[in-house]
Amino acid sequence: MFKKSDYFILLAVMISFFVSAYLWFVVKDPEQAIFTAIWIPSIFCFGIYFKLCALMGRK
Repeated sequence: MFKKSDYFILLAVMISFFVSAYLWFVVKDPEQAIFTAIWIPSIFCFGIYFKLCALMGRK
């Protein structure tokens, strides 16, 4: 069901989330935390795009 590339996308999302939480709660830098949190939907969109390209036969 999941390919290795899917796990890498999920890993990138988790890393971004934890870095964002670390910046928000530990470093107390809300600007950097929000900037890093914005990466999460971008990474998901990147993964969805390449997943669709692969399913459609790389047209």
